[in-house]
Amino acid sequence: MPWTSSRGLTRLLAVGALALLLAGLAAACGGGEDEEEGPTTIRVVTTVSPIRNIIENVGGDRVTVTAIVPEGTNSHTFEPSPSVAREIAQADLIVANGLNLELPTLELAEANRRDGVEIVLLGEATVSPEEYVYDFSFPEEGGDPNPHLWTDPILAGEYAMHVRDALGRLDPEGAAYYAANTEAFVERLEALDAAIKEAVATVPEAQRVLLTYHDSFPYFAPRYGFTIIGAIQPSDFSEPSPRDVAELIRQIRAAGAPAIFGSEVFPSEVLETIAREAGAVQVATLRDDDLPGEPGEPGNTYLAMMVENARTIVTSLGGDASALDGVDVSYSWIPFEEHAGG
Repeated sequence: MPWTSSRGLTRLLAVGALALLLAGLAAACGGGEDEEEGPTTIRVVTTVSPIRNIIENVGGDRVTVTAIVPEGTNSHTFEPSPSVAREIAQADLIVANGLNLELPTLELAEANRRDGVEIVLLGEATVSPEEYVYDFSFPEEGGDPNPHLWTDPILAGEYAMHVRDALGRLDPEGAAYYAANTEAFVERLEALDAAIKEAVATVPEAQRVLLTYHDSFPYFAPRYGFTIIGAIQPSDFSEPSPRDVAELIRQIRAAGAPAIFGSEVFPSEVLETIAREAGAVQVATLRDDDLPGEPGEPGNTYLAMMVENARTIVTSLGGDASALDGVDVSYSWIPFEEHAGG
């Protein structure tokens, strides 16, 4: 059962940090040849860019992370090329979202990982089957729960903790470092969570409704008091039928939604038609697995993506997003030498 509050998240963090600190101290006392071989570098392979950035914030300069799903690509339909097998074969750790998001990639990982290399499924580790969310894009009869847990910053913090634990098992000498980085990252997430709540409070209650192209915010919405009235994209990732379009227009009118939201990853001509017929504004810039900027740039972070999403939603629905202005969206990890020297 995941924690559903910042206080609960902090308790889980503290317990895990203590366990990993003890593991790190035990490894340090043991010594051995590894100490003379230079800094440890863990090769991690993952799938989508938000998870890549979460791993980077936890692992710092003791990890190199490869995200095999290119930014701006539909992760649900992504088919990895044979060259991805080489990345997987070299990995020390494989981290995926799970919840059936990356099945072709996981099949490739199972076939090509080295003996003993762990595959971590973050979604299954964070929510139980009783907590799975099913919706328009992910109907229960299809068997695939909605996998977008990371759009809830508090659940993203739990993802970070599972990454921390996996890296600590693989590299006990760095366990305390991973724990410290996770603590710093979770502090940023909690600041983001508080800022989103403050910004959303300025949106008139009747306008706290979301209709998105892709069902990417089923964990974000209830956390911040939004009602999801539907999604445009059907479960087979096609365009909606004329009947679906008519029903969506009816829902938008009935809810009085001032705006509907598209996605940079899922461009759709029908979105404009629905908005025009329903009397709403179309906003087509939400992101769920496409970080702002380019990899390596300071703003290419999960935190920046979520600040941008929250700002877009709040302002489009008639609120004031200025509470988000002070959120630090940069990388939160510190160099290992600085941590060890402290």
